[in-house]
Amino acid sequence: MEGTVGVSRVVVIGAGVGGLAAAARLAHLGHAVTVVEAAETVGGKLGVRERDGFRFDTGPSLLTLPGVFEDFFRETGGWPADLVLRRLDPVTHYRFADGSTLDMTSDGPQLHRRLEQLSPGAGDDWFELLERAHRIWRASRAPFLESALHGSRTLAALTLKHPGDVATLAPGRSLRHLGRRHLGDPRLRMLLDRYATYNGSDPRRAPAALAAIPWVEHAFGGWYVEGGLRRLADALLDRVLALGVTVRTSTRVTTIVADPAVRGVRLEDGEELPADVVVANADATHVYRDLVTCPSAERRLARAVPSLSGFVLLLAVEGTTGAAHHTVLFPQDYDAEFDAVFGEHAHPVEDPALYVCVPPGQAPVGSEAWFVLVNAPRHGSGRGAIDWRTPGLADSYADRVVELLGERGMPVADRVRWREVITPAELEDQTGAVGGAIYGSSSNGTTAAFLRPANRSPVPGLFLVGGSSHPGGGLPLVALSAKIVSDLIGPA
Repeated sequence: MEGTVGVSRVVVIGAGVGGLAAAARLAHLGHAVTVVEAAETVGGKLGVRERDGFRFDTGPSLLTLPGVFEDFFRETGGWPADLVLRRLDPVTHYRFADGSTLDMTSDGPQLHRRLEQLSPGAGDDWFELLERAHRIWRASRAPFLESALHGSRTLAALTLKHPGDVATLAPGRSLRHLGRRHLGDPRLRMLLDRYATYNGSDPRRAPAALAAIPWVEHAFGGWYVEGGLRRLADALLDRVLALGVTVRTSTRVTTIVADPAVRGVRLEDGEELPADVVVANADATHVYRDLVTCPSAERRLARAVPSLSGFVLLLAVEGTTGAAHHTVLFPQDYDAEFDAVFGEHAHPVEDPALYVCVPPGQAPVGSEAWFVLVNAPRHGSGRGAIDWRTPGLADSYADRVVELLGERGMPVADRVRWREVITPAELEDQTGAVGGAIYGSSSNGTTAAFLRPANRSPVPGLFLVGGSSHPGGGLPLVALSAKIVSDLIGPA
């Protein structure tokens, strides 16, 4: 296989979804694989909190492109019997500032009727957009999402071989531009903007190619893992252990040893683990800033705009409300949110979009476990960052979010038994994402989505996997990055 380096010893840094999936694939190819994870448990951003019978997934709450994981498990030993996926319909309940609502279903005729009820012509507009999005998906899937990228050379090569596909991808246009071109109803343009935030970006600057996301959701559905998304991490752990992978938790890597090719990793206690290949399932900025010397990669990342972060409330709610599995409550002025998060002087969003997830079976009888997320500036200093450890900031902002839930039609303040807050600073501590930037770098810039940190590092023998590297964040893309890396490394 092209790119094969013929190795047998592999160290994977980080036991997130990408790291575990890469470890399983490489073990299946005959490599001796060791996974080292700084945290006490595996799973990375697929975290879980449990208290008083309430259970919260603290990371992703929706799975799209389930076929990516079907392929992974089939190719590494078969689908786990205890991993059950449930298709959600509607995927999301949207509520707009004027009080109108839309349940986003994958049933085409039904969705068209609902959109026409929202405003005449909206159904035709949305399906015209979806047709364009489908063409974007077909043009981008193989060369960009399932293959290793080589920076701008990949786009240039595609231009020469398939100029029509490049025109479809519209690399010089933003997602916002695409919405204005196809959608007459401002509420639908706002809904389309929302998909840019699914990879941490500003729709005014993110590429039009991100329109593939709503197409994927429409065509392949949104899925929930019975018992919570954390079950997926458990299944991945079971698979790597069954394949003979050594997993060491509470084990922090401080250095990737390279001279210039990698020779292994050095742990916090001074121990060195020899390796012919290192796969880093860690934030790319952390890898190149803290673990290995690679000035060219560090400079390139310094020029990229970090992704947005998130401010999370976990609410133990007494009583039942019949809330949808996923609800998005839009503000009056969505652009103000992106100004607050990505602007020169970042600040907590005063009137943010609210995302509420109320999954079944995650709370005691007669109660509900609410996961509430709002987009937020990352933790730190400088443009697009604030100090989330400022005394009183987290609690006062949590109060504001609860107040907004009531104003937007989901009053809950008088029924909250207890709450927990997760700020971007805590996301950084828990996941290693620099500043709590969930997706590493954003796709801000019309070609930025095609120029993420490459899976093959400039450092010989070092590979990157996970949401901060190509092809990007989100469970299916992270699993695809593991497939790309295993193909680059090849069999032992």
